[in-house]
Amino acid sequence: MGDDPAPVVVENDGLRIAALDWGGDGEPLLLAHPTGFCAGFFDPLARRLRDQYRPIGVDLRGHGGSAAPDEAHHFEYPRMAEDVLAVLDDLGVREWSALGESGGGGVAILVDRARPRATRALMLCEPIAFDLAQRLEGKPGDGGNYMANIARKRRPIWPDRATVRASYAARPPLDVLSPEFLDAYVQWGFVDRADGQVELACPPEAEATMFEISADEQGAKAAWLHLDSLSCPAAVLAGKTSNLPTEWFERQADRAGAPLVLVDGGHFFLHEDLDRAEALVREHLAP
Repeated sequence: MGDDPAPVVVENDGLRIAALDWGGDGEPLLLAHPTGFCAGFFDPLARRLRDQYRPIGVDLRGHGGSAAPDEAHHFEYPRMAEDVLAVLDDLGVREWSALGESGGGGVAILVDRARPRATRALMLCEPIAFDLAQRLEGKPGDGGNYMANIARKRRPIWPDRATVRASYAARPPLDVLSPEFLDAYVQWGFVDRADGQVELACPPEAEATMFEISADEQGAKAAWLHLDSLSCPAAVLAGKTSNLPTEWFERQADRAGAPLVLVDGGHFFLHEDLDRAEALVREHLAP
């Protein structure tokens, strides 16, 4: 389609980093996706925002079209922030607003740390930015990081995208996604295989490793520590029925001196309703 986003590829830290540029003449809008997803997950929202913004989504390393590093500690949030800046620099973008969701929220916070005052405004949707006392270690007896264990059990290869969509639409956690966002994830979050099947663009091991790094010093804690030093105004948004405690996001908002906005829905509330997502961005990132 003629209005599809333009693919962008740069090299940073010895890795191929991929991104999508939806174009538009407005202010650049950085889109930082949740762990396990990809820039294309924002496609329906990005298309709607092109009248006011120039949306640019970066595939975090190990996700989408970006390569995964060989060493687990190279999934650290500060390294991912540098990947984001490498893309923006390649595009000649010097200032932007930013939307960061879940793990992408933690990375977006550290983009501000790495390049102070380049982010005009920051919209954080349940960002992974906690002191380590709050981290998600797991349920008793599960042997470690709960989310990492779940990620490693994900089915990586499927017969086709139609089968993926039918399965994801019928069970948590993705059954709450709006049809437009679910279609976007199925389109962009899988790659075609030579044997005719499709495979997760973010391998389960890469997703699991990022969850593990999130619970380390250079993950959620690094983002948490920068919240009281943000160089731009921010808003923290959280789902009223999220599986993560509202108290965590209250503490984030307090540390950042930012408003806390509670939204109907769970951890992926932003992707549960496209009309609402558009309205939230226009409200909280307005010039």
